[in-house]
Amino acid sequence: MANKGNLLLEIEDLRIEAYADEKWFEIVHGVDLTLRRGEVMGLIGESGAGKSTIGLAAMGFARDGCRISGGSVEFDGLELTTTSEADRRRLRGSRIAYVAQSAAASFNPAHKLIDQHTESPVHYRIRKRMESQEDAMELYQRLRLPTPREIGFRYPHQVSGGQLQRAMTAMAMSCRPDMIIFDEPTTALDVTTQIEVLAAIRDIVNQFNTAAIYITHDLAVVAQMADVIKVLLKGDEVEEADTESMLKNPKEDYTKSLWAVRSFQRSQKQRPGDGVPVVEVANLDASYGPVKVLDDISFDIHAGMTVAVVGESGSGKSTAARCITGLLPPTGGTIRFKGQELPPSYLNRSKDQLRQAQMIYQMADTALNPKIRIGNIIGRPAEFYGGLKGTNLKNRVDELLDMIELDPSKFYARYPPELSGGQKQRVGIARALAADPTFIICDEVTSALDQLVAEGILKLLDRLQKDLDLAYMFITHDLATVRSIADEVVVMKQGKVVEQGPKDVMFKPPHHPYTDLLLSSVPEMDPNWLSTLLEERGVDNIGEAASS
Repeated sequence: MANKGNLLLEIEDLRIEAYADEKWFEIVHGVDLTLRRGEVMGLIGESGAGKSTIGLAAMGFARDGCRISGGSVEFDGLELTTTSEADRRRLRGSRIAYVAQSAAASFNPAHKLIDQHTESPVHYRIRKRMESQEDAMELYQRLRLPTPREIGFRYPHQVSGGQLQRAMTAMAMSCRPDMIIFDEPTTALDVTTQIEVLAAIRDIVNQFNTAAIYITHDLAVVAQMADVIKVLLKGDEVEEADTESMLKNPKEDYTKSLWAVRSFQRSQKQRPGDGVPVVEVANLDASYGPVKVLDDISFDIHAGMTVAVVGESGSGKSTAARCITGLLPPTGGTIRFKGQELPPSYLNRSKDQLRQAQMIYQMADTALNPKIRIGNIIGRPAEFYGGLKGTNLKNRVDELLDMIELDPSKFYARYPPELSGGQKQRVGIARALAADPTFIICDEVTSALDQLVAEGILKLLDRLQKDLDLAYMFITHDLATVRSIADEVVVMKQGKVVEQGPKDVMFKPPHHPYTDLLLSSVPEMDPNWLSTLLEERGVDNIGEAASS
C-alpha cells in the first residue's frame, strides 16, 4: 500500500442502533476504521452488512429511526458524535461530501442540474455562481458527460440514469472536499462509462489528495479503487487488509465466499423453428422532441425466452422498452404482440393489451410508494386487471408473496422502507406478476443489488419463467448477468442495433468492434486492471479520455 497523508478520520468502537417493534436494537457492533488523506477504503459485504450505515456515520449522521449509540467518530480532530448539529452541517457538503446510490431519488426534480451543483460552493462562499458554473462544466467534461457546457441546464428527468449518477459525482466534488463517501456510485452505469467514472474518481482523489470511503458490492470495482478493503457482515467487521493481500489471500470463509464467481448459469434455450413471437419490434424509430433516439431497430422475443438488451448509457435500451409499453409512441415502425399490431400509445390500447406487458424497474426504492403497505402495492394490479376484491384479492396477494418467497404473514402489512433492497425488488416482481402478464420487461433489476442477493433474484426470475412460460426483455449493462440468464442478446449503440444473435454465438469472436469494447470493459479482480486497460487504449488520464 502506498504511503498516504495525515490521519483524517478515526472511528473507534462504533455502535449504531435502530428502532423497531417499540424498542432499540444494535445493528453495528463496535466497528473501527481509520482513513488518511489521499487514501481510499473499500467497504464491502452483502445487503444489510452495515456498509451505508457506517458510511453515513463517518459524517456524524444517522438515518431516521437510527442513532449512534456508542463509540467515537473523529474527523480532522473534531468529534462528530458530541459536536453541535450546526458544526456538523457546516462540514457536510463543504469538507465532507456524499454520493448516493440512487441519483434519481437524490436530485430535486424541479431544479436544473447546474443550479443544484452550484448551491454548495456559493453557500459556503468557495466560488461565486459564474465561477462555480464554469467549474461544473469542467467536471462534467472530466466525467465524460455529453455536451458538458449544455447538459447542466437540463432537469434531472431529461438525462439518463447513468448521466445523472455522473452529475451527482461532479456535484460532490464541487467544493473539493477533504473526504467523499461514495455509496455504490457506478451501479447505474454501463461498463464503458464505468471505466471513465472510476478513472475520474481516482484522478480526483490523487490530484486533490482527497480521502474516500468507497461502498460497493462489486468486488472487481473495489479492487480498482481501494488501498484498503474492510469486509462487513451483519454489522460486524469480518477482516481488513490492503487490497492486494485481500484479493490474493482472504483469511475468513465469508470473504472467500464473496470472492467466488457468481455460480448461477442456466441452460440456453433455442428459439422455436416456427410460431409467432410474443413481441415483435420492426424498424422502430423514436424521438424526444427533435432528437432522434431510436433508428430502425428490430428484434423479437418468443414465449419462455429471455432476450438481453445491452449497451452503454443513452444507447436507447430503456427508450425501446418505453415504446413497447406505449409510454413513448414511436415515430415509425411497428410493434406486434402475438402477431397483432399494437396502437403506438398506451392510451389507445385495450386493458388486456396493457395487462399482458408489465415492467420491473431498476430502483425499487423509487418504484414502490413508501406510504402504501406491501399487500396493497401488489393487490392494485390484481384488482384493476382481474377485478378481484375482498377474500379473493387477499388470497391472490398471499399466493404472489409465496411465489416470490416472502412469508405473507410477515410481509403483507409492512411498508417498503421496512424491507431490504432484495426484498423490495421481489415485491416489484410480484406487482408485475399480479397482472398475469405474458411478457415482462426487466429494467436493470439486479444492478443495485449485491452479488448474493442478485443471484437469488435471477434464480427467482428463472423459476417464474419456467412455471409461467413468460417472455423476458432483460435490459442490463452487466455482462455477467447476460451470461447467467439470457438466451439471445441485442447490442445497441446510439439508438441502433449493431449486433444480435444467440448468446453462445455473441460471446464468441469475431465480434462487432462495439461488442468487443463492451466485453473488454468488464472489470477483473486485478488491482492493476484499470490502469493497464487505460494504457492499452492510449489514455494517460481521464481528462484525456473526456476530450477524445
